[in-house]
This record gives sequence, C-alpha cells and structure tokens, in this order.
Amino acid sequence: MSRVGALVRVALAYVIAVVVGLAWLLWGPDTGQLWLNGLIADLIATVVVFVFSRIYQNSSFYDPYWSVIPPLLAFYWWFRSDEPSNSARWWLLMAVMLVWAVRLTANWVSTFPGMHHEDWRYPMVRERAGRFAFAADLFGIHVFPTLQVFAGMIPVYVVATRAGEPFGVLDVVAFVIGAGAVTLEAVADLQMHRFAATKSPGQVMDRGVWAWSRHPNYFGECGVWLSFGLFGLAAAPGSWWVLAGVVTMVAMFVGVSIPMMEQRSLQRRPAYRDVVQRVSAFVPLPPRPRAL
Repeated sequence: MSRVGALVRVALAYVIAVVVGLAWLLWGPDTGQLWLNGLIADLIATVVVFVFSRIYQNSSFYDPYWSVIPPLLAFYWWFRSDEPSNSARWWLLMAVMLVWAVRLTANWVSTFPGMHHEDWRYPMVRERAGRFAFAADLFGIHVFPTLQVFAGMIPVYVVATRAGEPFGVLDVVAFVIGAGAVTLEAVADLQMHRFAATKSPGQVMDRGVWAWSRHPNYFGECGVWLSFGLFGLAAAPGSWWVLAGVVTMVAMFVGVSIPMMEQRSLQRRPAYRDVVQRVSAFVPLPPRPRAL
C-alpha cells in the first residue's frame, strides 16, 4: 500500500470516528453533564479508531488522536455551554491549542511512512501482555491515552463553560508558556528531522535544543498541557484539581516514555551513553562538559 493510500485510510477512520461520536452527542441519551457527554463521545470515537487498528493490524492508527480530538472537544463544550466564554482567556487558550494541534498532526502526517510502519512500542506492549494482547491494545494503547488526554482537557472545559475571573496576569503567563512550549516542540522536531536526514550510522543527536535536553519535544508537550492548566486555574482560582491532567502527563513522560526511549537508544547506539552523562533527561539545562 502506498503512503498516500495509508494516509487516506487513516483520515477515513477519523472521519468515521468523529461522525459516530457526533451522532451520539446529537441523538444519544443526554447525561445532563457536558463533560460526561464529551467523555462518552470521546470513548466511542476511540473504539472506532481501535476497530480500524485491528482491521489493518496497525495501532499507529491511534497516533494522531492525541492532537486531532482535543480542539473538537473544546469547541463542542464551548458551543453547547449555557454561558459560553467569549473572553480573551478562551481565545488565547484556543490559539495555543489550534497551533499545537495543527503542528503536531502535520508533523505526524509528514513522518508517517505508510501502513508498514507501527510505533515500536505497540508490539512490545502486546507481546508483554501475552494472551491478554487484545485487552492491552484496546485499553493500554487506545483507551488509556484517551482518558489521559481527557484529564488534560479538564481546565479547557472550565474555561469554555464559565466566565470565571477577569482576565489577568496568570492568563498572560499561561499564554506565554503555551506559545513557548509549541515553539520548542516545533524547533525540536525540525532539528531532529534535519539530523535524521544527514546522520551517519550510530550517530546521536546532541545539537541545538537537543544539547540541553535529551527529550525537548516531551518537555514542550508537557508545557502545552501546563498552559491549559494555568488557563483553567486563572478561570477558577484555587481549583488546583485542574492541574491533575498535566501532572499525569509529566508522570507518563518521565516515568514511562522516557525510560523506554532511553533503553532503546542505549541498545541501538552505544554513543548515546555519553549524551546521557552530559545532557539533562527532561528539563532543558546547560550541558555538562564532555569527560576527558
């Protein structure tokens, strides 16, 4: 199957998933809670994508879900709210989200080689699950990330559905962090793409922003979710629970994703050990000098 054909099939999967989720929102039973309606539709759409993943034996069908669905959820909540926010806070939050979502999705599209490619972590998850591989695929690879992203969307729901406090300094901080995080992700991805196109076998990336953090793209991603959390906190001061999503994001990246990536890099590229000794794993910091 050609790369274009693969992308068409992925796009079709998402169109069907969104239509099915929307159909539930329009004609399904109303729970009386906008956030719960959104969660159920989100899970229904996830199951549709999972079906396509199984049909084509490729769980990377789920990869774009991370950035495709959040703006749709946000606008649904805003549109259906009894008192939708029209404040500068809402529009600045959505500016960060839309730039983030479009860039991240476009980056995935540009790097997806075709249906023969599947994220290397997914077969590992299924293999480790043994006879429970189906459940691990459904819940571990599809449903759990959906719930995690939904948790990150809690502050977006707060901003979308209530006027909240007047626009203030915390909103400005949230926007600056969000804009900076999206920029960091974009720069990190661009630098990595250029490096991958010219690198020699076994060579490791320790240039640009990658000289300050071994995973600057993950740090930037967490910064985006922190931005959303701070917008939510600005709308509802004292409601620290709106930051639960970003806490789970950091825990996932630092506790799961980074260790897996590190182990794989060390196995495939022995020179990466020197990078580990010199460069911060997550938070960008000045690199330590090379050992003599």
